[in-house]
Amino acid sequence: MSGFEKSIKTLEFEKIRELLALQAVTEGAKQMALSLVPETGPDRIRTLLKNTTDAKNLAAAKGAPSFGAIKDITDALERAGKGAVLSARELLDIAALLKCARTLCDYANCQNTNTGSLKEIFSRLIVDKKSEERIYKAIISEEEIADEASPELSDIRRKMRVANNRVRDSLQSFITGGRSKYLQENIITSRNGRFVIPVKVEYKNEIKGLVHDTSSSGATLFIEPISVVEANNEIRVLAANEEKEIERILASLSSMCASISSTLSLNYDNINLLSFIFAKSELSYKMNATEPEINESKNINLIKARHPLIESEKVVPINVKLGDGFDTLVITGPNTGGKTVTLKTLGLFSLMAQSGLHIPCLEGSSVCVLESIYADIGDEQSIEQSLSTFSSHMVNIVDITKVADEKSLVLFDELGAGTDPTEGAALAVSILEHIRERGALCAATTHYAELKMYALENDGVQNASCEFDVNTLRPTYRLIIGAPGKSNAFAISSKLGISDDIIERAEKLVSSENKRFEAVIGKLEKSRLEMDKNKSEAEKMRAEFEAFKEEKEAEIRAKLDEAEKQLEKAQAQAAGIVRSARASSEYILAELEEVKRHRESDKLAEKLESARLDIRRKLREAGDAADPVIERKLENYKLPRPLKIGDKVYLVDINKSATVTEISDRDGKITVKAGILTLRTNVSNVMLEEDAPKTDKGAKKAKAYAKYHTAVRSDFTDELDIRGQLGDDGCFMIDKYLDEAKIAGIHTVRIIHGKGTGALRAAVWAYLKKDSRVKEYRVGRYGEGDLGVTVVQLK
Repeated sequence: MSGFEKSIKTLEFEKIRELLALQAVTEGAKQMALSLVPETGPDRIRTLLKNTTDAKNLAAAKGAPSFGAIKDITDALERAGKGAVLSARELLDIAALLKCARTLCDYANCQNTNTGSLKEIFSRLIVDKKSEERIYKAIISEEEIADEASPELSDIRRKMRVANNRVRDSLQSFITGGRSKYLQENIITSRNGRFVIPVKVEYKNEIKGLVHDTSSSGATLFIEPISVVEANNEIRVLAANEEKEIERILASLSSMCASISSTLSLNYDNINLLSFIFAKSELSYKMNATEPEINESKNINLIKARHPLIESEKVVPINVKLGDGFDTLVITGPNTGGKTVTLKTLGLFSLMAQSGLHIPCLEGSSVCVLESIYADIGDEQSIEQSLSTFSSHMVNIVDITKVADEKSLVLFDELGAGTDPTEGAALAVSILEHIRERGALCAATTHYAELKMYALENDGVQNASCEFDVNTLRPTYRLIIGAPGKSNAFAISSKLGISDDIIERAEKLVSSENKRFEAVIGKLEKSRLEMDKNKSEAEKMRAEFEAFKEEKEAEIRAKLDEAEKQLEKAQAQAAGIVRSARASSEYILAELEEVKRHRESDKLAEKLESARLDIRRKLREAGDAADPVIERKLENYKLPRPLKIGDKVYLVDINKSATVTEISDRDGKITVKAGILTLRTNVSNVMLEEDAPKTDKGAKKAKAYAKYHTAVRSDFTDELDIRGQLGDDGCFMIDKYLDEAKIAGIHTVRIIHGKGTGALRAAVWAYLKKDSRVKEYRVGRYGEGDLGVTVVQLK
C-alpha cells in the first residue's frame, strides 16, 4: 500500500481532487485530476509546481487557451487501425482534436508569449491542417455529408435533384389539373422513399398506379401514379448509390486517421496534459494560492496558511512550522479551537505541494519531500469489529509505529485519549518517543498536562496552543507556537453559569502540582498576550515610520532633482551671457576700428551713426539671448465690441493689464498706459480684462498647447494610412490629421485608402469636398499610388 493512500482519504485530499476536476475542461484532464497522487522526487515536484506557476502567469497575461470539448478518440483510433469505418461523429471529434492542437500551437507561438516550462509540452503538439480541413470539408454534421466530399457524391446528388424535380413536376399536374378533385389534399408526400399523392378511396380507379399505404381511417390511399414509377425507381437507385459513396468517403477518411494515429494519440495526450496543468493554475487562482519552496532540509514552514476546504470568509490563517529546531509539535487547547484543522493543514498542504498544486498561503512558505504521511485523525469506532474509540485509534497507531521512518510525517489527533488519563498520558509520551526514534516528523494534539511537560523538558519537542478568548467563550483559531495551551475548563464552566461553590470545590480537588503548572501557563499566556500587543503596536509604529520616511525621502529626492535642473539651467544661462558679452565686445571693437579707419572721411558722421545703431542692435540681441522673453500671441480671440477710451484691457505679449488712453482708426493701433509705461500696440494684441486668464491655468494650457504644436511639427509626416478603416472612422482620422498639417505648416498631403471596392475612397472624397480647409484634391498619379491614394492641397 502507498505511503499516501490512507492519508489521502483521512486528510480529505479527495475533495481537493474533486475541486481540481471542476476546473478541468477536457474529460481526459478531469480523469487526471481525480486520479492525482503525490510525487516523491524533488526535481519532479519542482517541475510540476513550475508548470502550474507558468500556466497561471500565461493565463493572467493573455487568458487561458481554448481546449474546446475534445472527446476521447482512443477507441475510435483502435477500430480505425483494424480497418473499421468510423462514424461521422467520430471523424468530427478527430477533426476537433486536430483543430485544438493547431490553436494551442498558435497560442504558444504568438508574439511575446513566454511559455516557460510549458514550452516542451507545447512543442510536442503536431499540426496537421490538411487532414483537419479534409474532414471538415467532407462532413458538415454527424447527420450530413457535404456534396464537396467527392465529385461522385456531388454528381449523384445533382442527378437526384433533377429526378426529384421531374417527379414533382409530373405529380403537380394531378394537384393543379382537373384531377385534383380526386385528392384528399393537394399535396405531394412520400411513402417508403417514393413520391405519392393522397387519393380519396372512392376515386382509386380514377388514378392508375401503385398503392403504397392507406390512412388510419381508410379514407385515403397513397398512390404512386404509373407516370412517375420509372422516375421513382431512378431516385431509389441514386439513393442507394449515395449511401455507397458516403460509406466509401467515411472509409477513406477512417483510413487516413489510422495512418496518422500516432500523431493523433500524441496530440490527445498532450492536450489533456495542458488542460490539466491549466486546471491546476485556475484552482490556484481561485484559492489565492502560491508556489511553495521545496526544501531538502526536512522542515515545513507555512505562513498564513488557509485550509482550502473552509469557507474563505470564515477561515483564519495560521503560521505553523515543523522540523526547524524541533521534529515534534505538541498542540494543546480547548475543543473546537482549531487543533485538528492545524494537523490536517500540515498533512494536506504536503500532499498538495507534492502533487504539483499551489497551496493557499503566503510566498516564502516551504515544505519538504515526504515519502509517506500517516494520520490518525477522527473517531473511527467500529461496531462490526467490536472496537471502541480507543481501540480503533490503537489499531491505527500500531500500524503507524511499524512503518514510520525518517521520510514520514505522522499526525496524531487526541493521542492517548479514550482511556484512563494517567495510563493514556504515559502511553502517549511513549508513542511520541518511539516515533522520534524512527526519525519521523510528528505533530500531535492532546489535553494531557503530561505531554505539555514532556514538550517543555525535552529538546526537539515544541509546545503549541490554539488561542481561546475566555471573555467571549470563543476560540480565535490562532496557533501560538512555543507556548502550551491552558484548558480553561473552570473559566468556561463559570461563564456558562456553574455556581462558584462547585468551581471552588473542583479547584480544591486538583493536585497542587497541577495547580502550579496551570498557574505558570496562565502567567506565560498573560505575558505572551502583552508581548503580542506591544509587538503589534511596535510593528504599526514601524510601518508608519517607514511610510513617513519613504514619503520624505521622495520629497528630498524631488527637490534635489529640481535643484540640479535649476543649477544646470543657471549654468547654461550664465555661459550664454558670457558668450553674448564676448561676442558683443568683439563686435564693438571691430566697429570702433572701422570708425577709426574712416575718421578722415567726409562721411564720418554718417558712419558713426550707422555704427551706433548696429552696436545697439547687437547689444539688444545679446540681451535677448541672455534673458529671453517668451513671445505670446493671441489665438482664437476676437474683441466682443469696439474699444473705447478708459477700457481695461490685457496685453497678451507682455502679460500685463493696461488702460486705453487713445484710439487710432487709421493704422488699427491704440495707446495704452500700463503702470508707469505708456505704449502703442495693435488692437490684435489686446483682450478685454474680463476675458483675460484669471489664474495660471491659462498659462499652463498655453504652455501645453505650445508643447503640443512643437511635438506635432517634429513628428508630422506628409501621408496618412487609413486602409482597413470604416468610412466614419477614416474621416475622423483625416479631420485630426488635417489639423496637424495646418499646425505643421504642410500644404500638400497624401491619404492612403487603398483600392478595394472604392467605398472608402468615395467616403474620403465626400468628406474632403465639404471640408473648408481643403483647396483641392486629386487621385494619385503613377508612382504616387494611383487609385489607392488621394493627394490633398490645403489652403
